[in-house]
Amino acid sequence: MEKERKVPLMDDSIKKSKILIVDDELINRKVLEGLLKSYGFECVCADSGNAALKLLDGSFDLILLDIMMPDMDGFAVAKAVRSLPLYADLPIVMVTALSAKEDRLRAVEFGANDFIAKPIDATELRVRMTSLLRMKAYHDEVNGYQQHLEQMVAEKTRTLREALTDLESARQATVSAHIETIQKLSVAAEYKDEDTASHIMRMSRYCALIAERYGLEAEVVDVVLNSSPMHDIGKIGIPDAILLKPGKLDAAEWEIMKGHASIGAKILSGGSSKLLEIGAIIAASHHEKWNGTGYPQGLSGEDIPLFGRICALADVYDALTTRRPYKEAFSNEKALGIMKEGRGQHFDPTLFDVFMDNLSDILIIQREYQD
Repeated sequence: MEKERKVPLMDDSIKKSKILIVDDELINRKVLEGLLKSYGFECVCADSGNAALKLLDGSFDLILLDIMMPDMDGFAVAKAVRSLPLYADLPIVMVTALSAKEDRLRAVEFGANDFIAKPIDATELRVRMTSLLRMKAYHDEVNGYQQHLEQMVAEKTRTLREALTDLESARQATVSAHIETIQKLSVAAEYKDEDTASHIMRMSRYCALIAERYGLEAEVVDVVLNSSPMHDIGKIGIPDAILLKPGKLDAAEWEIMKGHASIGAKILSGGSSKLLEIGAIIAASHHEKWNGTGYPQGLSGEDIPLFGRICALADVYDALTTRRPYKEAFSNEKALGIMKEGRGQHFDPTLFDVFMDNLSDILIIQREYQD
């Protein structure tokens, strides 16, 4: 081997590189190790392919690999190294006495990056290794940057998810508080009418059940559930003498009582809340009748908002089956008989059929939320 004057490698990117020398001849290993250490490289030696594979880890920057070795030649070692994803970019330099084109092609096929012929020329070895080590250093830098970037993205994603979770929790808490306030306000309005929170629970769940079985989307059903309790909020504006009168109202009193629909709509209108918006529609329209004889506007058929038509069914059924200041509670059979006469007159016939088709579930709600 030609002797070369020690020339320091000036490229900081490859100083202290770690080289794995694989050769079954001790003298070859010692010569290569001494030469490479003079360049500032760290060297580890293996006397066989199997020994090299056992030593291999992610700390190596390049392999100097002899081809002609017993048991496991350099081709097999290169193939084994390339089969491991961790070492896809690890430079492999074949040290060989073979010069045939077929051997070199085979080496490339198994993953070699370059060749150095025996006897080794020290200058050629340094130049070829320097080029490959620079490429390895560049790949490591890119991979390091990519890993850092991925870590940053993962951390930012985690932080964002936590923020979104906190935001959603806060939103849910706000919605829950909003709904609770609506329910309390609804109960306050009904309280004067000697009704209870149970009426609100039953009536709103009747509405939600009808809406769901009618085929409305889950989000809309949820809005109906939480808006319908406000249907009689306008009773706040009705004098107690009329609201709590045990007997039948006279014509003048009845006109005042009917005003609760418009009062409720005015109370709930103009806000930014979807629940209040739908609540206003329900308050204004739940006493309209399919045949146009209802109040306050005398709307008929599908001119009556769907939510009002749904609420009309639920409200009348619960009113008939519960005690009021002016009447005792009717049995379910009597109440349903009265309501059947109102199909197509008071009630939307399609919605009434949905109500009757799901009567068993209606009765479950009635039992669960009984006074």
